[in-house]
Amino acid sequence: MRYSCSGFTPSMCFDFPFLLGIIKFILEDNTLKAIELTKEVTPDLLEENKDLHFDLLSLHFVKLVCSGQCVEALRFAQENLSPYGSEQKYVVKLEEFLALLAYDEPEKSPSFHLISLDYRQDIADKINRAILAHTKQPSYSSLERLIQQMTVVKQHLSQEPNKDGPPFSLKDFIDC
Repeated sequence: MRYSCSGFTPSMCFDFPFLLGIIKFILEDNTLKAIELTKEVTPDLLEENKDLHFDLLSLHFVKLVCSGQCVEALRFAQENLSPYGSEQKYVVKLEEFLALLAYDEPEKSPSFHLISLDYRQDIADKINRAILAHTKQPSYSSLERLIQQMTVVKQHLSQEPNKDGPPFSLKDFIDC
C-alpha cells in the first residue's frame, strides 16, 4: 500500500487524498468504488464496522432502485444485504430500503430521505470519522471544522430574506 510518507506505520501516516476520494465517490453515488478504496486504505475497517458497511451497501442499493434497475437491486440486496437480516437492528432499515421498490418514483416515497444528498453526506461523514479514528488521526481536523463552520454560515445566509444564492454543497466545495 502506498503512503504519502515512507517509513511510518499506517497509524502514524495517512494518505488524505484517498480519504477525499472516498468521500467524493460517496457523494457522487459511486459507492462500490468508495467501498473498494476504503478496503484498500483500511483493509479491516468495514469488517470491524458492520454498521458502516451496511450503510455503504445500502447507498448502492438505493442508486440501483432510483435508476430503475429493480431486478439488479433485488439481486444486489439478496447477495449483499440479506446477511444483515439476521440481526434485528438491521431489519427495520432493510424494510425501509426495500420499501423504495414499491414506488415508481422513489423520491415520492415515505423513505425519500434515503435518496437525498443529505443522507449521502451523513454516510460520508461517518466514514470520514471512522477512517480517521481507525488510523489514529483526530476525528475532526482543523480543515473539517472550518468546512463545517463554513457550511453552517452559508446555509444560514442562504435562508435569510433577500439573500439569493445557491445552497451550499459539500460536493461542489470539494470539487473546487
